[in-house]
Amino acid sequence: MDVGPVEYMVVAFPGNRFRGEIAPELKRLVASGTIRILDLTFIKKDADGVVSHVELDALDPTEASVFDNIEGGDGGGLFSQEDLDLIAEELVPDSSAAIILWEDTWAAGITGAIRRAGGELLVHERIPAEAVERAYEDAA
Repeated sequence: MDVGPVEYMVVAFPGNRFRGEIAPELKRLVASGTIRILDLTFIKKDADGVVSHVELDALDPTEASVFDNIEGGDGGGLFSQEDLDLIAEELVPDSSAAIILWEDTWAAGITGAIRRAGGELLVHERIPAEAVERAYEDAA
């Protein structure tokens, strides 16, 4: 079975103000076959700096409802405690973060083709959208 590259992102929400606008886009990407969610974990840091880690299936039903019908997010457990602790260190008090791990299923075919052709991927990096936007602005 061909597997696409796996990526993750950490999205912080200062003031613990997660409103759920991300969930519909994740749902669209999963439904279209662009990505497959491998893990979705939340970290909360209260005003005193006390940290808690919560998997999607352990969220309060009201909080979790924005992620209804997103397949794959309940796999959980792929992030180590060390991973979560490192991310939590970066959070300011009274904030939270969503950590999303996904497979780029759209790239599985080319990954397999490279392997079958005897090729070896040497570099694959993501360029942040902000850097691309600045480059376009500078070029204009």
